Amino acid sequence: MQVINYFDSADRAHWLGEIARSDWRAGAFLHKLLSEGTIFEATGEHTRVLLLVDGDELVSFCTYAEKDDIQPTDLTPWVGFVYTFPARRGHRYAGLLFDEVERLAKAEGVHAVYISTNHTGLYEKYGCEFYRMMDDMDGEPSRVYVKHIE
Repeated sequence: MQVINYFDSADRAHWLGEIARSDWRAGAFLHKLLSEGTIFEATGEHTRVLLLVDGDELVSFCTYAEKDDIQPTDLTPWVGFVYTFPARRGHRYAGLLFDEVERLAKAEGVHAVYISTNHTGLYEKYGCEFYRMMDDMDGEPSRVYVKHIE
């Protein structure tokens, strides 16, 4: 297995089709942003779409971006759209994506990344700590986590 950046891939059409297989509303939204070419407007010009792949199969994905669904805010960068396909869950594959996020953040001199979610008990497994409740763009309360980068 390896982590690749969607934007560095020579076969974006294949990976876009793999993202479309997601059974998650946010996965469908990510697919729409990528298909329409509006992802950078929504999440920032330095957005990366990280894909954990096993050969030509997509196992898990996430974004590493300046913005997510908590806006406006001075908090940045964000890990968003974290998803692992159901057949691959339970193996902590998202941790491989978090390892890549941490590597990228260190290279950029970033000391903390943020995650907005309604899950409790998931991101703690990957070294994230509850930061505070904040309203998302729809005005709904969301749990915001921070992962300190050392």
